[in-house]
Amino acid sequence: MGWEILLALALLAIVLFTHWLMRASSKSLGDSESRILLWIAQGFGAGRIPIAPGTFGSLLGIVWFALLLAPGRLWVLILGTLVGFALSVWICGVAERKLGEKDPGSVVLDEITAMPVCFFVQVGIAKWKAGSLPDVVHFFSAHHWLWIAAIFAAFRLFDVLKPWPVRQSQSLPGGWGITVDDFLAAGYVNLVVVVIEAANGF
Repeated sequence: MGWEILLALALLAIVLFTHWLMRASSKSLGDSESRILLWIAQGFGAGRIPIAPGTFGSLLGIVWFALLLAPGRLWVLILGTLVGFALSVWICGVAERKLGEKDPGSVVLDEITAMPVCFFVQVGIAKWKAGSLPDVVHFFSAHHWLWIAAIFAAFRLFDVLKPWPVRQSQSLPGGWGITVDDFLAAGYVNLVVVVIEAANGF
């Protein structure tokens, strides 16, 4: 029951935050609001790390995935991922305009919100085998750490190499171009996981 109350509050917060974002995206954006949005877009400061900011953003993405997995509800994982995508498009677009450059390296909210998608096949297989979503402790146990490390590394690889259509999607305007390429890279990760799992007979 506690999770349901927290989720209801979280959904209310998302609605209010989305309303604020719509206002913030307009020309009436104040300097303090702009700084807050930029801080969020930069992964709450992680994107300002001078070395490999995307990697640190992806690490935060694993934390985001764990938070979405914790309630043990598939709809929470899916809805949270969709909301994360929408907010990334919005906030990263605002950050891009504020910084005055295309897809700034310090903007890592796109990596954070795309990371849960990388685990979709693994979660699906675990649910199919057990009949329910794996809990966070099980998923992040020592037995699964190699999978987590491999998925993380694959995401970083596809995000850097940008195979078709990942690189092409960067030409999309504003936050779309910043966000879509990471979600497509996460799609490639799932394809690799499917191939490996199929080879091992699931």
